[in-house]
Amino acid sequence: MKIGSRLSYPDSVRYLYSLGNELRAGVKFGLARMQALLAELGNPERGQRFVHVAGTNGKGSTCAMVANALTRAGLRTGLYTSPHLIEPTERIQLDGEPVNELEFAQAFETVHEAAERLLEKDLIDAHPSYFETVTAMALLTFRQRSEISVIEVGLGGRLDATNTILPELCVITPVAYDHEAFLGNTIESIAGEKAGILKPGVPLAMALQSEEAEAVIVGRARELGCEILRAAAVETSGLVATSRGCRFSIEGVGYECPLPGRHQAANAVTAILACQELKCPARAIQEGLASVRWPGRLEFVSEQPAFVLDGAHNPAGAAALAEYIREFYSGRPVWLVYGAMRDKAVEEVTGLLFPLAERLIVTAPNFPRALRPESVLSVHRHTNAVIAGNIEDAIGIARTAPRDATVFFTGSLFLVGEARALLTHSHHPVS
Repeated sequence: MKIGSRLSYPDSVRYLYSLGNELRAGVKFGLARMQALLAELGNPERGQRFVHVAGTNGKGSTCAMVANALTRAGLRTGLYTSPHLIEPTERIQLDGEPVNELEFAQAFETVHEAAERLLEKDLIDAHPSYFETVTAMALLTFRQRSEISVIEVGLGGRLDATNTILPELCVITPVAYDHEAFLGNTIESIAGEKAGILKPGVPLAMALQSEEAEAVIVGRARELGCEILRAAAVETSGLVATSRGCRFSIEGVGYECPLPGRHQAANAVTAILACQELKCPARAIQEGLASVRWPGRLEFVSEQPAFVLDGAHNPAGAAALAEYIREFYSGRPVWLVYGAMRDKAVEEVTGLLFPLAERLIVTAPNFPRALRPESVLSVHRHTNAVIAGNIEDAIGIARTAPRDATVFFTGSLFLVGEARALLTHSHHPVS
């Protein structure tokens, strides 16, 4: 696509979507195309301050906590995460707010024109992917407007488009099974891909890991001379977890986090370690945690009945959600609205979640990789299940739940995003 005049935001988003799904089969992984693109753009990744965050679960929440604390410390802070729930602008944030549509479109135009020049010179094999393009857009935006930026890895780490930055701190959240087709089918191989973000002499803040993952990550960190800051070595006291958040103390300093689930307390400890390494003042860390928001992860969007959005799309995420339900909703009516992608561990996830639901509503997000509801039920049956043709119908059924019930929308971030747009009356993504 040649650009003759300034693109509108809808046009830029349509073109991005035309590049295909970020995990499409046959995609060529590697950093060469991304490096060429950044060079054509004047290497916007150079000379910036970055925090680079990899992991399987909790990396988005941890990114949000760290970025919010840095903002509270008075730094102009960029945050780059994926995927988005409703609008692609959510991926590129400044001080907790997404860039606006005009800024997004302008950044896309700049990156796309650079890609076209490279293609004309036969310097790249194909147009940069959706994720490569938006990553370059974020780096351009942050060069102009951010003092420090928190960058979430998209997939893996070693060959991820974000691994073109030189961070001053790396963070690795818990490593678990996910995207095995791309990262390998053992914890060791997945951990090796995550550890690919480590750089010589750059400190690492590491969440509590399985023995297998820790051995790989620590081994690589030692090879590169990275100081290791271990969340497992931090002693917390007075931990109180409720259905709406948690509070705890570290060395007499109290912290509160409004993100529900005990796993968020663990994420908060990793975030605190990272912020301390960045010399963030204690008060800013406390305020950053206390005011953090991370939509779509145990997010309450309505009451009586309570509707809760949680993108538990892999076994580790489903286990965290199941633990949360058992701890805070045992003996109370629990309904589940579930939909999944075809490339996910549906059998394991449904095995964890379906037995906890008094009523099950199976549906499919409006996305090409969505698994048909009938296929979901063929994997794991439920005695009180109903199929909804789409998310809107599923919401309609969910509204019939008893007033004291809690309805969890889960299984896919695509489902969560679509439900969130309908339930919060947010703008729908361009399609």
